[in-house]
Amino acid sequence: MPAKPGRAGLAAARVSRAAALDAWLAPLLDGPSAGVALVAVGSHARRELTPGGDLDLVLLHRGRPDIAGVADRVWYPVWDSGLRLDHSVRTPDEARSVARADLKAALGLISARHVAGDHDLANELRAAVLADWRADAPVRLPELSALCRRRWKAHGELAFLLEPDLKEARGGLRDVHAMRAAAASWAASASGPGVSDAYELLLDVRHALHEVTGRSADRLVFQEQDAVARALGMPDADALLRATAEAARTIAYAADHLWRHVSRRPAPPDGAARGVVRRPVGDGAVEHGGEVVLARGADLRDPALILRVAASAAQAGLPLAPATVARLAEQAALPPDPWPPPVRDALVSLLGAGPPAIPVWEALDQAGLIVRLLPEWERVRNRPQRDPVHRFTVDRHLVETAAGAAARTREVARPDLLLVGALLHDIGKGQGGDHSVTGAALARGVAARMGFPEDDAAVLETVVRRHLLLPETATRRDIDDPVTVQSVVDAVSAVPGRERDVLDILAALAIADGHATGPAAWGTWKAGLVADLARRAAAALSGGTPPAPGRGHLALARHDGAAVRVAGARVTIAAPDRPGLLWGAAGILALHRLAVRTARVVSGDAGTAVLDFTAVPEYGTPPDPATLEADLRRMLADRLDVAARLARRERAVRLRPGVAVPPPRVRVVDEASATATVVEVRAHDRPGLLWRIGRALGACGLDVRAARVDTLGAEAVDVFYVVDAAGRPLTDPAELSSVRARVLEALR
Repeated sequence: MPAKPGRAGLAAARVSRAAALDAWLAPLLDGPSAGVALVAVGSHARRELTPGGDLDLVLLHRGRPDIAGVADRVWYPVWDSGLRLDHSVRTPDEARSVARADLKAALGLISARHVAGDHDLANELRAAVLADWRADAPVRLPELSALCRRRWKAHGELAFLLEPDLKEARGGLRDVHAMRAAAASWAASASGPGVSDAYELLLDVRHALHEVTGRSADRLVFQEQDAVARALGMPDADALLRATAEAARTIAYAADHLWRHVSRRPAPPDGAARGVVRRPVGDGAVEHGGEVVLARGADLRDPALILRVAASAAQAGLPLAPATVARLAEQAALPPDPWPPPVRDALVSLLGAGPPAIPVWEALDQAGLIVRLLPEWERVRNRPQRDPVHRFTVDRHLVETAAGAAARTREVARPDLLLVGALLHDIGKGQGGDHSVTGAALARGVAARMGFPEDDAAVLETVVRRHLLLPETATRRDIDDPVTVQSVVDAVSAVPGRERDVLDILAALAIADGHATGPAAWGTWKAGLVADLARRAAAALSGGTPPAPGRGHLALARHDGAAVRVAGARVTIAAPDRPGLLWGAAGILALHRLAVRTARVVSGDAGTAVLDFTAVPEYGTPPDPATLEADLRRMLADRLDVAARLARRERAVRLRPGVAVPPPRVRVVDEASATATVVEVRAHDRPGLLWRIGRALGACGLDVRAARVDTLGAEAVDVFYVVDAAGRPLTDPAELSSVRARVLEALR
């Protein structure tokens, strides 16, 4: 990991700061030094104290009666200086007892460093603590492993967070401290230079963050990232996040290997040497000590060896031994261009292993093998996704999607094209322009290099180009409209004779992609819409009649009026259709502090409309269902002034400065329907958003025939099928421009 220009001098600055602090602290311990010592622990002991870091000191003594006065002479000047101080006064026996009882105290004392006073006393303490640590390693290391896992669960994985905690998250600074403690127990080897370089980078980022903010917080929040990047000589926040992700993944990979090694360490109960078992798991691969290693006599000239050994490990649910990965990276042959069929088969086998393929892929990536096999991977590797809906960097998202697609291979005629398409579907991100278009061209080239026949390569190109077709169409268009289904049929017909292959792969990929993206991007409602749209398109492709739209909710409507049902987060209304019905209901939900996550409007038979909402509390507990239902009925009976009540609520809300968000976008989608005008609105979600949009459409004299409303993280994507008072779509450009302007004004 090469040093950046802005990083030059940061390590030296930390060492200089430590030396200056030592020189300032030493005279505070005045008087006879025998039997008393000032010892640093934590970041100052490691000479890594940042501008906002805490000073952690221990005053050691051999039972001196005047130790309280000595302590005051040290602590008070430190406090007066403004430094934040964590301090304690101990005898060696007391410090040793604390370390044996408190894991965190032991971790600090393992790296204790003499600052002033009696050297022998400081050395005696450190030697005693290390001896205890090594003797107690069979107990303390499992405790440390459990502590790390609790921390990971609480703080997440640094590499994949948009605002990571540099110290506590998985792959952060704390993990290196834990690995060093494990190495100090002699139960594991010290980490290599890659981890050291990654650690130094995270230290530099933390150092720059403290200098930029003037605070000791370790969370790299969005608004500070550009300034921190500049301080480190990096071009922008994305470059900073890519660098921190790479460092964090290096640390996390090493930590996984270390804790795996430690967990296998206990000796047999009888003390006898345990025999080493080598069990074949594939051609050229054997299991050894819980890891997959190269078999004796494995042919390193075989171009399929790398991926075949990786596939064997994934299919067996075992990790690849780091030494084996290193040997493959140094000595194994790479496949020629185009790949021979066994190489492609090995890749498909690796991806087809499902979730166990993820750590194996990570091992190959850490050794630089992935970018050598797939040079296009370099541009998506560690690339952040500036969208809270996404849980992962682009490259990890692709691998997660492929792993998820493995569960759906029996739903398609060509599992290999599904798995490779899943791996490549976002390969165009970071290239500029529409990533689907750019990615399709890249996928065509990758497919040719992998040795796929021409028509298979065309299928992969189409899959990557259209991977968002089904979820976007299902959630943003009226699937009861024949134009919608025909648009899908036209899109999947790019490869004559392979239309059904493309459609089936897209349907399976949509599910895997949604799950890999995150919970905000996929749910039962969206899954149902995508499946329904895929069924209709399949029927159209086969020349059959598309399935009739579901009318289950129409049973709610009573002959004598409207019906309302509130069941958990789902609110369903069946009522005589009329202008304003949608936004009136949305206004009631907003009054009850419910955020609309999805909304569907379907015009039924005999002038009935069905509104189906998924709504969750903005905060706190949900409203009383009976009260919500009563207010909805009052709105339907025109006995509730929704606008006035919302206005009162808005006046009562204290406005706070918000985070800068992109401006809203309103567009009229041409040729999306033959019977209505389709208006698409994208905006940052906020309470009452659907109410505002609906009111603006109503003010234009428009009636909503159908609607698709979705909230993905903080982004609302709303689509409305509207007609004028005569029930016809709008055609006048001036009217369309007025509608767009009216909606935009309502969103400001």
